Amino acid sequence: MARNIHVEPLRTVPIEEQDIELVERKGLGHPDSIADGVSESVSRALCQLYLDEFGRILHHNTDETQVVGGASEPKFGGGKVTAPIYMLLVGRATTEVNGEKLPFRQIAIDAARNYVHSICAHLDVDKQVEFDCKIGSGSIDLRGVFEQKTVLSNDTSFGVGFAPYSDTERLVLESERFLTTKLKKKLPALGEDVKVMGYRSGDKIHLTVAAALVDSEIADGDEYQNVCQQIHDKLADQASKLTHREVSIDVNTADDPELGRYYLTVTGLSMEAGDDGSVGRGNRANGLITPCRPMSLEASAGKNPINHVGKIYNLLGILIANDIVKETGGNVKEVHVRILSQIGKPVDQPQVASLQIQPSAGVKLAQVKKEAEAVANSWFERIDTIPQKLMTEKLSVF
Repeated sequence: MARNIHVEPLRTVPIEEQDIELVERKGLGHPDSIADGVSESVSRALCQLYLDEFGRILHHNTDETQVVGGASEPKFGGGKVTAPIYMLLVGRATTEVNGEKLPFRQIAIDAARNYVHSICAHLDVDKQVEFDCKIGSGSIDLRGVFEQKTVLSNDTSFGVGFAPYSDTERLVLESERFLTTKLKKKLPALGEDVKVMGYRSGDKIHLTVAAALVDSEIADGDEYQNVCQQIHDKLADQASKLTHREVSIDVNTADDPELGRYYLTVTGLSMEAGDDGSVGRGNRANGLITPCRPMSLEASAGKNPINHVGKIYNLLGILIANDIVKETGGNVKEVHVRILSQIGKPVDQPQVASLQIQPSAGVKLAQVKKEAEAVANSWFERIDTIPQKLMTEKLSVF
């Protein structure tokens, strides 16, 4: 099947050779990430409902979750949440089939509650979170597009991807994962709401880490400082395994012990005390925020995985870029992928799939062109595998 796949040279200074690089990742407990995770969990639950009942995933988009921060009074030894966090589930779904109403609201709320419970160890989801579902029926026009035998794009939109990750990108991504998984298990005072900002200048990388700490696990200011030092030291050890570059780390730089100001929380989450969150304001589909790289502002979490190109093409861009680097065996230094859809046209037939490739030293573009085109074509022919990868969490969208 002929596709409009365009290969051209990537005419830019490789990211590793640029003087300045900025990379950010918002952790799993950040309110924007919570909104993303809730939206994706609701979508996944609806997909399962539709598959169980009708053997196919029906029209839905649940990509408008809003997290409204609550109020709290943290203090060393243990404070309290004084007003609950409010989570509003918004979007569209197939709510009725052949006159039969579906229990979509309860399924959505259960999925949201279960997700938040799985992420937030110190949050009492039943008492400290209020869930509200305002998901309604979908647009007739979009639903009509969705019900075609051939899967048609529901929007004119684009997705992007790049590969490989730079040292700084890998370091930021793995640092957050380390904090919210391995270190969290060993250091109960570390909350899930962390943010890692990476700044590389030449060969020096500086990480600024914001980590919400749990008040009930900390007796006083001295112990708080000790926890911050442990975070610093353990993260430094982890960083030494990921890069040869010099890495410096600052933890909770807004603290001022003389003024009694600490990043102290009851639940390990900033959303307990006014920090709000929205889908799409955080990490892109590759798990990072990368202003020095091509980015889409599309909110991928919660969009349906069948025909919503705002989700599918961002994932495809990442998969294609990574596989081009892999399949060309070191002959590609850097690749950018941009994919554009057209509403009402088959999702496997983009308006254009643009592959911008920077070959390695001594390699000509012509030597990798056919392999790159083959990788892109292969993924478009397997585009129907994306939903299952998302359902089984083999792909992440934030």
